[in-house]
Amino acid sequence: MPIEIDAFAALTIGIVVYLFGMHLNQRVAFLREFSIPEPVSSGLLTAFIILCIVLITGRQVSFDLAARDVLLVYFFTTVGLNARFADLVKGGPLLGILLVLTLLCMGLQNLVGMVNALLWGLPAEAGVMLGTASLIGGHGTAIAWGPVLENEYGVVGAAELGIATATMGLIIASLLGGPIARFLIERKNLSPDDDKTADEKPSETVKTAQDPITNPGVLRSILWIHIAIAIGYTVHGIIQEAGILLPLFVPCLLAGIVLSNTLPSILSGVEWPARSASMALIQEFSLSVFLAMSLMSMQLWTLASSAGVLTTTILSQAFVATFFIVFIVFRLMGSNYFAGALSAGFAGFALGATPTAIANMTAVTQRYGPSPLAFIVLPLVSAFFVDLANAAMIQWFLSL
Repeated sequence: MPIEIDAFAALTIGIVVYLFGMHLNQRVAFLREFSIPEPVSSGLLTAFIILCIVLITGRQVSFDLAARDVLLVYFFTTVGLNARFADLVKGGPLLGILLVLTLLCMGLQNLVGMVNALLWGLPAEAGVMLGTASLIGGHGTAIAWGPVLENEYGVVGAAELGIATATMGLIIASLLGGPIARFLIERKNLSPDDDKTADEKPSETVKTAQDPITNPGVLRSILWIHIAIAIGYTVHGIIQEAGILLPLFVPCLLAGIVLSNTLPSILSGVEWPARSASMALIQEFSLSVFLAMSLMSMQLWTLASSAGVLTTTILSQAFVATFFIVFIVFRLMGSNYFAGALSAGFAGFALGATPTAIANMTAVTQRYGPSPLAFIVLPLVSAFFVDLANAAMIQWFLSL
């Protein structure tokens, strides 16, 4: 009989795991030096503890992750509310370059996946489950495409293979981004002061001394987050009826961007919460606990049956991704501090998921300094364009 942990308990454990991660990173210099996010260090440790419980008791552990999914929507809505069109215009050319680089990376990822599939005697079509369907796409895309590969292409156990690959990808993405950024930033002695793409005015950043966290500030932030989510939820229902499949957080992100760039000028008397300390608190809480819950709930015992193909796949994908980031992404994005911070995020979403990318960049910028544009450019590519491009990329590779 499995051990089932309900949504409230799962959220509570997620908060404890995150707080323990903060303590762990304070005590272990290695974690700080390589910018490993707090939820990652403690989340992985918790997942291994749960694996030991499963192996000892023979009872599987499952979490109700409904609260985690809400936190994901919260986080991306705050990203949208903090965005400004001026930043988007400034990042326009960089957005285009990053999108092209992402498409190239996706093509390489599927090629590597197909090579590994053939190496282990699997159908070539299984390569997409060892590539973008599970890595850039994540668990959701793997689950969606699994039945298609099983029913239409005869890939037995495609969904399970994809979920296992996505799990391993999430682990390596969480551990790889910080060290890559550290190598690039320290090798060239980069800093935000030398970064021409990060010329934010002091008034545009959060200043906790002049902008303290207050009850009205938090409630005001939550109110506008909920309004943006309500708009995003409505739009999500409309586009679903039109046959367009996008995660719920994408229209919520876009709703936040539209609200934050229109209403402040219309409602001049309203104190807008964007880029306030209160909004930053909500953003950090939602991202950190989301990631802690995602990592602690990984069912590591499901990986044993595919250990061989998973090991060669993740190692080869990690090598290709690292080479691509260091020698192509970093250089074409400017070879500056912004590119270094972005490189940590690129590793996060190329092998894991967008929240992992943001957590990687957050850990890096907390150590080396801010890079506001990176937090605008990367989510727009990884959370919006990639989902659309990945569906077409998977279908194209399967047609080959």
